[in-house]
Amino acid sequence: MFNVRHSWVLLAAGVFLASCSKDDDTEEIGNWISRSSLEGVARGEAVSFVIDNKAYIGTGYDGTNRLKDFWYYDQTSNSWTQVADLPGAARNSAVAFAVNGLGYVTTGYDGVNKLNDTWVYTPATDKWEPGVPFAGTARYSATAFGVAGKGYVTCGYDGNYLKDFYSFDPASQSWSKEESFSGNKRSDAVAFVINDKAYVVTGSNPNTGQTLSVNDMYMFDPASTAANKWTEKRKISNVSDEDYDNDYDMVSSNGVAFVMNNKGYIATGSKSGLTTNVWEYDPINDVWDQKRSFEGLARSGAIAFSINNRGYVGLGNSASLPFEDLWEFDPTATYNEND
Repeated sequence: MFNVRHSWVLLAAGVFLASCSKDDDTEEIGNWISRSSLEGVARGEAVSFVIDNKAYIGTGYDGTNRLKDFWYYDQTSNSWTQVADLPGAARNSAVAFAVNGLGYVTTGYDGVNKLNDTWVYTPATDKWEPGVPFAGTARYSATAFGVAGKGYVTCGYDGNYLKDFYSFDPASQSWSKEESFSGNKRSDAVAFVINDKAYVVTGSNPNTGQTLSVNDMYMFDPASTAANKWTEKRKISNVSDEDYDNDYDMVSSNGVAFVMNNKGYIATGSKSGLTTNVWEYDPINDVWDQKRSFEGLARSGAIAFSINNRGYVGLGNSASLPFEDLWEFDPTATYNEND
């Protein structure tokens, strides 16, 4: 876990660490295409959510100031449009999710305080309204997702690494404490949703006594009738006696995740240094396959989203500067260095 107040001191020696080995054929599967860069200031530790085929991106830290501006990306025109600012405190390392056509932003860090306020965005009116404050402790670097008509927040850092788990029901306008996340405590994990099941993976916790990052992965099924709706999946490091994980090298933190064609993708983040690794998850077989590395500079604290089954990664920061670029990934295309 890297304290967000010092997010620009991220292992400078490893900032350009990338895994673009030409010796591995998997590195040639997939292609990244540069898209229109954010029209606002460059930043890391922002949030994103998707409503009606538009990706909304806001908040974050530009290396000097915490931010509260918001923008949406239009895939059809490959352009950005500014929308109303978040009314609450400027912040970084918050979380966001979309449920029933509304966007929710909660938690984060304003430079002094950990936060637990919630703000609700209505695209049709371009207005934010105060929402029900998050029911857990004020925190930053949590993980959130929306699934089956509810929003969920788990993990993060409030002075302690966390694994508590809360749901938000827009019908009753209330937060409820759920069965805790079954994996290790952590901050800076990622989540993705496939077929109404959420997967939480990666993240950091120095208190495990092992490594900075954690290697477990869990699936949450809101439709399950079991007392605990979390199911452990295979580890994301080479720990089995089988061959499937021989090349696994995805243990990391503060990366991003997105979904295309019912497969999950994790990209970028921090290992011993910053990374450009990209991995594809097959939920049917519970295995990962390495894809073409992210073609922007190595970074952590980026954002990712999917629109119309197309995945995007952008923004974030290196050890010394924030980014404003945006890249689209085609996991089946042949690498084209001119994109």
